[in-house]
Amino acid sequence: MDFKVGDQVEAIDDIVQGLIVKISDGQITVESNDGFLLKYTAAELLKVSGSNAIKVSNYEVAKIKAEKEVPKNRHSRKLRSKERYAPQMEVDLHIDKLTPSTKGMTNFEMLNLQLDTAKRQLDFAIRKKIQKVVFIHGVGEGILKEELHYLFKRYENAKFYDADYQKYGMGATEVYFFQNTP
Repeated sequence: MDFKVGDQVEAIDDIVQGLIVKISDGQITVESNDGFLLKYTAAELLKVSGSNAIKVSNYEVAKIKAEKEVPKNRHSRKLRSKERYAPQMEVDLHIDKLTPSTKGMTNFEMLNLQLDTAKRQLDFAIRKKIQKVVFIHGVGEGILKEELHYLFKRYENAKFYDADYQKYGMGATEVYFFQNTP
């Protein structure tokens, strides 16, 4: 499109209207209605007045903007500093999370269900190379916690310690697996 000094124009990607005050080396200087001097290329401007004015619908403007927009990379996700150290996996061993009803179950059976679940999840984490697992066992009398510690000691490449107090209180243990990287 041919522009000349004095043409009334509007920016495609901006809410700016004004008069062309200078054209040089492919740069068009526009004095906005607010008095600012702004530089554009011919592809970024539309004439808005005069007999040769081009009328553009909002749909066409939106379409042009969409073509110019740089697509966001949806697959990259930056980790915040706190997330870097967050556990990769949580296992809630509260009995009400493991079975719909404890009716007719003895304390021994409930404890065995919790320990079997913990062992299954530990083995899963090792297979999937998940380095950190938090077992939420609750406070209670500490029987489940002691049994879990006994279980964790049987794994050579694991160390365990109380999980983040602020997040879990005293009712969780974090297990960290050392990965043997070749």
